[in-house]
Amino acid sequence: MAKTTTRGRGSGSSTRHTMTAAARAAAKRAERGHREPGPATDEEAPLAGRTVLVEAPGDGWDDPPEPSPEAFEEEGDAPRERGGRRRRRLFTAVMGALLVAGLVAVAVLGWQYREGRRADDARGEALAAARRAAPVVLSYDYQHLDRDFARARGHLTGTFRDEYRKTTATVVAPTAAKYHGVVKATVATASVVSASPDRVTVLLFVNQVTRSTQVPGSRVDLNRVRMTMTRTSEGWKVSAVDAL
Repeated sequence: MAKTTTRGRGSGSSTRHTMTAAARAAAKRAERGHREPGPATDEEAPLAGRTVLVEAPGDGWDDPPEPSPEAFEEEGDAPRERGGRRRRRLFTAVMGALLVAGLVAVAVLGWQYREGRRADDARGEALAAARRAAPVVLSYDYQHLDRDFARARGHLTGTFRDEYRKTTATVVAPTAAKYHGVVKATVATASVVSASPDRVTVLLFVNQVTRSTQVPGSRVDLNRVRMTMTRTSEGWKVSAVDAL
C-alpha cells in the first residue's frame, strides 16, 4: 500500500510539471503569434499598432491660425483685382495719350491762330507800305534823278535794291537826261494777293503820266504791277517788282 501511495504522488508531481511546461509553451506560442513576422527584434522594429507617447512642451503647442472667410474672399478676388489693375493701367495710358494729343492739337491751333493773326496784321501793314512805295519807286524827273533814285532805294531791300541801282544808273538815267523825261506815278487801287507774317504779295493798278521830248504833250499809261513786300528790321520793304 505504501508503495502504491508513493507512486501516486510521484505520478501527480510529474503530471503537474508536464502541465506547467505545456502552459508555458502555449503562452510562448501565443506571444509569438502577436509579433510582426521577420527576423527583427523588438529593439530593431516596433510592433504594429504600437503607440508612442510624446510629452507636450511646457508652453503648449502653437496651433496655426485658422483661415478667415476674408482670406478666401481675397484669394478669390485676386484675379479680378489683377484684371482691374490692368484695366486701370490701360485707361491711364489711353488718357495720357489723349491728353498729349490734345495738348499738341491745342499748341498747333494756337500757333496757327497766332500765325493767322500775324498774317492779318501783315496784310494791312504791307499793303499800306506798297501804296507808299509805288509812287516813289516808279517816278522820276530828269532834273533831279540822283535825289529821286536815292529816295526810291530807301523803300527797297535785298537783291532788288542792287538791281534797281544798276538799272537806273545804266539805262533810266541816261535816257531821262537825254530826252528830258519825267514820269509821275499814282496808285489807283491795290489789293493783297497772298500774305504770310513776313512776306506779302500786292497787286497794284498804277497810272503813269509821262512827258519827254519824244512824246508830244503827256502820255498816260495804265499799268498793273505786282509788288513783293518783305518784313525787315526797318519795316516793310519792296523786294521785287514785276510789270504785268
